[in-house]
Amino acid sequence: MPDSRKPLTRVAHEILEQHLEPGDLAIDATAGNGHDTLFLARAVAPGGSVYAFDIQPQALQQTRVRLEGEGVADRVTLFHAGHEAMMELVPESAHGHIAAVVFNLGYLPGSDKQTTTLTETTLEALQHSTTLLAPGGLLSVLAYRHHPGGWEESEAVGEFLGRLPGFRLEIRESPGPVLFVAHRDE
Repeated sequence: MPDSRKPLTRVAHEILEQHLEPGDLAIDATAGNGHDTLFLARAVAPGGSVYAFDIQPQALQQTRVRLEGEGVADRVTLFHAGHEAMMELVPESAHGHIAAVVFNLGYLPGSDKQTTTLTETTLEALQHSTTLLAPGGLLSVLAYRHHPGGWEESEAVGEFLGRLPGFRLEIRESPGPVLFVAHRDE
């Protein structure tokens, strides 16, 4: 029985730990303060790479500082762009070879709560993720529901992932966010 008191961010990391291996490629679709980016950079070492996206310069700066402080910045390529641009910006040689794509939706903690992920661009990025993922890859989406537009975005993500052919969907609920983990068939 899962521990319902465990934060879903930790649950997501535990699932990813079981999945990622040294040398893998991963995407952090929403870099934020860099916690997931750092986790991914450690999980794919040695030999792996991470591509991280964010639209806010403040988020990218905080992520860069975090990565440099931990000595893993050389494993990560940061993009000042929305996650919907991942098909264009992730090198074509990586298409179909990404082991995991991680989304942490909502807003950047400690910043302007008016700047949030948007349902339209999130769904576009999720669609791109299905093309970028390797067979057996996984999508991890942590959706926060208690900000303007958050509930609608969470519902749309659940509907999108639930209809994906060739994926098995796992959902973990909490009073706040919801975690969707979509496992691609081998």
